[in-house]
Amino acid sequence: MSRINLARYRMDKARENLKDAEDALARSRFSLSANRSYYAMFTAARRLLALKELDSSKHSGVIALFNQYIIKTGLFPKELSRFLPKAKEIRENADYGDFVEITKQDAQTQLENAKKFIEEAERTMNKIIQEAKYQW
Repeated sequence: MSRINLARYRMDKARENLKDAEDALARSRFSLSANRSYYAMFTAARRLLALKELDSSKHSGVIALFNQYIIKTGLFPKELSRFLPKAKEIRENADYGDFVEITKQDAQTQLENAKKFIEEAERTMNKIIQEAKYQW
């Protein structure tokens, strides 16, 4: 499987997670919505890493690679990159924390951030492919 095909597959998964987040929010399942929003961003980050032939089995490893090879190289805006670790923290609190309440506003913010992150990941993928055409 080519890295472009893998990246496209992962973007489909990211969009599926985003749709699940929207559906969960509509059903007032705020923790689930926050969870799915995080996974939408996480999968989109893995998509971009696939183009660089990079991956990690740990979430923290994916975020570290994303920061090193995508953010620090100027391929993805730093301000949007901050959504990913914040979303991870919220997801972990929602999934594993006792007495943690994710509000409707929390879930909506996560979803909005995920949408922005995925839109930018799409632009970034196209930029990486365009730049690499002559190198591959």
